Amino acid sequence: MVYSFIAAAGLAAVTGCNSRQQSAAVPAINLANLDTTVRPGVDFYEYACGGWIKNNPLKPEYSRFGSFDQLRDDNLKQLRTIIEEVSAQTQVPGSIAQKIATLYAMGLDSVKLNADGAAPVKEQLAAIEAVADREGLSKMVATLQREGMAPYFAVGVDADDMNSKMNIVLMQQAGLAMGDRDYYLSEDAETQRVRDAYRTYIGKLFALAGYTTEEAAAAAADAVLKIENKVAEASYSREVLRDSYKNYNKMSVADLQKLSALLDWESYFAALGLPGLDTVNVRQKDFYSALGKAMQDVTLEEEKLYLVFNLLDAAAPYLSDDFEVASFDFYGKVMSGTQQQKPRWKRSLATTDGALSEALGQLYVEKYFPASSKEKMLELVGNLQKALGQRIEGLEWMSDATKAKAQEKLASFTVKIGYPDKWRDYSGLEIKDDSYWANVCRSNVFEMEYQLAEAGKPVDRGRWYMSPQTVNAYYNPTTNEICFPAAILQPPFFNPNADDAVNYGAIGVVIGHEMTHGFDDQGRNYDKDGNLTDWWTAEDAARFKERAEKLAAQYDAIVVVDTVHANGHFTLGENIADQGGLSVAHTAYENSLEGKPAPEPIDGFTDEQRFYLGYAALWSENIRDEEILRRTKIDPHSLGRWRVNAALRNMDGFFTAFGIQEGDPMYMAPEDRVTIW
Repeated sequence: MVYSFIAAAGLAAVTGCNSRQQSAAVPAINLANLDTTVRPGVDFYEYACGGWIKNNPLKPEYSRFGSFDQLRDDNLKQLRTIIEEVSAQTQVPGSIAQKIATLYAMGLDSVKLNADGAAPVKEQLAAIEAVADREGLSKMVATLQREGMAPYFAVGVDADDMNSKMNIVLMQQAGLAMGDRDYYLSEDAETQRVRDAYRTYIGKLFALAGYTTEEAAAAAADAVLKIENKVAEASYSREVLRDSYKNYNKMSVADLQKLSALLDWESYFAALGLPGLDTVNVRQKDFYSALGKAMQDVTLEEEKLYLVFNLLDAAAPYLSDDFEVASFDFYGKVMSGTQQQKPRWKRSLATTDGALSEALGQLYVEKYFPASSKEKMLELVGNLQKALGQRIEGLEWMSDATKAKAQEKLASFTVKIGYPDKWRDYSGLEIKDDSYWANVCRSNVFEMEYQLAEAGKPVDRGRWYMSPQTVNAYYNPTTNEICFPAAILQPPFFNPNADDAVNYGAIGVVIGHEMTHGFDDQGRNYDKDGNLTDWWTAEDAARFKERAEKLAAQYDAIVVVDTVHANGHFTLGENIADQGGLSVAHTAYENSLEGKPAPEPIDGFTDEQRFYLGYAALWSENIRDEEILRRTKIDPHSLGRWRVNAALRNMDGFFTAFGIQEGDPMYMAPEDRVTIW
């Protein structure tokens, strides 16, 4: 159903056109963000971003703070204004206004949260304790997954990779609270430090939940780690997870039962809400097989303790202060190096945004997103699409047959800008004043049911996978679409006051980056219709892989902190997209000049220099060592410093623009530079 203001009493007065705010002019290149004591040829990142880095020291509530985070913080303030205006109105029960105001207020109510203590999870704990057999355990796993948790694995609905017009239920390895198998398997001192703190954290949650003796809490921690270690050992590596073909395994539920005895799968799917389900994409097939065998020496009581921990770990941020502090002390302080919890209003707003994202998004667009930005973006996307087509046509390493297929795919891109054409209906989501955690659970169930309702149905190609207020962008291979939410269309990414060179270096590269994802090491496996199929000649595929391996080796050589290296194969897709985005955006900028002479310098910088400075400004950041180590394990993006220094060393024009010569630290010999797209 199309969302309507008629159904949202109290909102019209808040979101009328007259309330739209225009942001103040922002300099295209802010000279204060540079550090001109550093030569561009020595360290371009420090030269272009050093001033910003010095002027934005890390506050205690951040483990990383960069241009993205700065814009996200500004957006949070805008969303807070919207929510406070909504909350000041008289709300009709069941209206969007009531849901937004109630959920946000509950997150702020520390008095109630502390008075409730562990009470909001008691009923769920009792349900887990009551599990008496394998069937009951299978149903409980499904129940927890419906409520937003991911014991053992995660489940959802998405396009069938080999039949992209239809949706299919898919299963993805999960079940590790620390997020990556290396935290369980690696033996270096830093990982051991995190693992020791994790054991303490598990015991703390059980103690807070009523496991009154140290022995009981320690035994519970032993059970959780016993199971999570088995999950880690069965899990695919980060690099193997990038193999599109290895991660597609369509099978019947009957065959899944033969493959893995992890659960009673028919009981599980029935409890999930999919009785009689026939077919599922078991993405990491070997994971389920190996884990099913490994769990044979695990008792039912140990599995119940593992489920209890999944519940407590998920609920902790929404319970009393003692739970919340325990969660922050581990995930924030130990894993990321964050010194201080974010203020309560930010945490509550994030929860409200997660539960009612498109409802808030509609209000955000009405208040803060000018139509002119969408029009300009459509023009830019068209220019970038033309430029990528030119670059494909000019590739010396690709045959005409593969080029033709690549051009077909490029021409078939769906472009989404700003906000969806249809708004989501939240009338079925109940938000009430029983407990904060109960509302979080209901919103998670609402989201899961929204997904499951699409199982076996045609893919809705109008659906958005990010809200308009998200500072990000994406490419989706199965729908062959690129999406740029409204919130990213602001400085430093998109600046209506900037000259073309800066905008092409900033939002132009972002657009080119997302387009290039359609042709990175994963995206290239999908055709113009979004189907997983090999449309490359064998020779062209080999040439692509040769260049990709060379790029991966460049990033593998980077030392991120101490003796820890970047993972060039894990980050390969994003690095290809950065390299492609820069190349495509630069070609589009050259096209925009239409053969005319280059514009005169501004602030002493040529247009070519401003292009690269506009790009570098996107990745200004301060980051703690703990967060560097964590992101190197879990984040497929390179760190900001290397998205600048490593990516630009493959751009011939960069060396010319800043007069970088052989012998300069930033210099890379032409024969070592990588050009893929």
